[in-house]
Amino acid sequence: MLRPLPPSVPATRAGLHRVAAHVLARRRQLYTGLIGLRPSPGGVTTPAFGDDVETLRTSGAILVVERAGVTNRVPLTTLAEAADLAGVDLGVEFSVGERTPAVGDPDGDLGIDDVAARGLGDWWGFGLQVLDELTAIEPAVTASEAPQLWPEHFDLACVVTVAGDGGQDRGWRVNLGASVGDGFEPLPYLYVGPWGADRPGDGTYWNAPFGAVLRHADLAGLPDDEQRPAAVAFLRAGVRGFVSG
Repeated sequence: MLRPLPPSVPATRAGLHRVAAHVLARRRQLYTGLIGLRPSPGGVTTPAFGDDVETLRTSGAILVVERAGVTNRVPLTTLAEAADLAGVDLGVEFSVGERTPAVGDPDGDLGIDDVAARGLGDWWGFGLQVLDELTAIEPAVTASEAPQLWPEHFDLACVVTVAGDGGQDRGWRVNLGASVGDGFEPLPYLYVGPWGADRPGDGTYWNAPFGAVLRHADLAGLPDDEQRPAAVAFLRAGVRGFVSG
């Protein structure tokens, strides 16, 4: 379950973001044209790809490359070392979107703390559980994308379609996700982000410029058996507002 995060989270997030974009996503894109990632124990992973059934993943402050049945690993100390193990060229122009993190100094310390990195991995895993539960049990959600960990914004997210009373599609689309922090909020949070301007229901629920957020710290302060129900209830309140608002 969720535990309080160490103060090293912002620096660790920045270092992991560079690894996710310029090592994991870059390697996957080279072979498949795709950049989406997934949560994995202790971090983030590519789906398996290529003839060698290859995966690249982080486990805390370690990069693990599994290729053709052989596993190799290297500490996440510098981007250059990670890129060398992965087999990617950091000198080649690469982008995962407008907010692609800079490559920076390939030989500089990434600043990744193992405890903080595993805490972020736990957060993505928790986010995946609550997104799965919400989309499975909420009848107002009539369609959902598969959650992906996007290397541009570095959040786990999916888009859901919300139907009105009677099941009719009124064009309501809502982003649901688990962020590890950004310019809006430096620490992790869950969010509900409607595509349109509508903010139905309780006005106090909508507490962010883009929608509504529930912070990691608020969930981590709850008893273990209350954390996931509280997270699902938060997401559900945002979705249900469109039906009842």
